[in-house]
Amino acid sequence: MIKKPALFLLAAAALILGSAPVSFGQWFIDVENGLALPGYIDVRIPGDTGTLFSFTDDLKTDPAYFFRFRAGIHWKSRHTVSFLAAPLRLRAAGTFDRPVFFFEETFPAGVPVTGTYKFNSVRLTYRYDFIRKGKWRVGAGLTGKIRDAAVGLEGGGLASTKTNIGCVPLLHLRVLWQFREAWGLLLEADGAAAAPGRAEDVLLALQWKLKDNLTLKAGYRILEGGADVEEVYNFSLIHYLGAGLTFTF
Repeated sequence: MIKKPALFLLAAAALILGSAPVSFGQWFIDVENGLALPGYIDVRIPGDTGTLFSFTDDLKTDPAYFFRFRAGIHWKSRHTVSFLAAPLRLRAAGTFDRPVFFFEETFPAGVPVTGTYKFNSVRLTYRYDFIRKGKWRVGAGLTGKIRDAAVGLEGGGLASTKTNIGCVPLLHLRVLWQFREAWGLLLEADGAAAAPGRAEDVLLALQWKLKDNLTLKAGYRILEGGADVEEVYNFSLIHYLGAGLTFTF
C-alpha cells in the first residue's frame, strides 16, 4: 500500500515530468541492478531501552539482489529533474547468545530467529549542471527522499516489527569525467548529516557509451546512515556491486 508521502512524491514527479512536452528536453530512463552486500546493520529499538544487536555479527545476513529505476528529463542542457525508486530487503537468520529486547518482545537466547531489514526509498531530484566544459560535467542540486523502512524479528513463537516512514531532504552531487570519447567515470551522490543521524548514497561507476542514446555502466555503490534517537537506534552500511544502462529518447 503506497503511503501518503510516497503519493506526494509520485504526484510531484508526474506533475513536473508530465507537464513538459517531449520537445522541451531529452527524456531518459536509467536502470541498475546487482548484488547488495551487508556491511553492518546495528539495531536497538527502543533507542534508549532496547538491546543492541547486529544483523551481521549476531545473525547471518545473506546478500540480496537489488534493482533501481530512475526516469527523468534534461532540458536547456543544464537542468535535470528525475524520479528514483530504490527498494531494498535483506533477510537474516541465527540465534542470540543473550536475551534480546526488541520493540515489543524479548527473544530468549539460543532460540532460532529470522530477521528482516527493509529500506525502500523513492526520491525526487533537481540538479543544475554548473560546469559543462571539455571532458567535465559537474552538477549539484536537492533531493527529496521518502523512506519506507522496517526492522523485524521472528522466532520462538514471537514476532515483532518496527516500521518507519519519513521524508528527508538531501544534497545531490554528480560529477562525470569523460576521459575518452566513449568512456567516462561517474560519481553520483545523495547525502546529508545532522545531530540525530546521517544518510549517504554514493555511486562510483565506469560508463561506456554504446550509442548516442545508450550508455552502459558498472561500479560500486555505498548506502550508509541511520539515526540515534529515543525511538530508534539503527545504523547500517550496505555495499552494492551493480551494472545498468541509461537510455535517452
